[in-house]
Amino acid sequence: MNQPLSFVHPQAKIADNVVIEPFVTIHKNVEIGEGTWIGSNVTIMEGARIGKNCRIFPGAVISAIPQDLKFEGEDSTVEIGDNVIIRECATINRGTKASGKTVVGNNSLIMAYVHVAHDCVIGEHVILANA
Repeated sequence: MNQPLSFVHPQAKIADNVVIEPFVTIHKNVEIGEGTWIGSNVTIMEGARIGKNCRIFPGAVISAIPQDLKFEGEDSTVEIGDNVIIRECATINRGTKASGKTVVGNNSLIMAYVHVAHDCVIGEHVILANA
């Protein structure tokens, strides 16, 4: 369901039964799986691959370019598995090198204000907390 107060790039691939709350921005080259809920003020940038039945809370930023001075604009991704919960203001940066990726495994919980840096691979059933 596309919220009229949000921006969803026409080249983004949004599956059925996705709920997009107000003020969300979804860039091109993004894929979002069925049944995912996206809260207000979430930004999902190029290269994001989000699985089914995820919950992304307000203020999260997914697939921003890496915080790495070696990055030169290569195509890279963030791959988020199924049933992942991403809480408020968490950030997940995409990979650095061409075809590089950052991965969050199925059934994981990324708590509020956590930063997942470029090229990290997080397994399944993992809980990350901000300290």
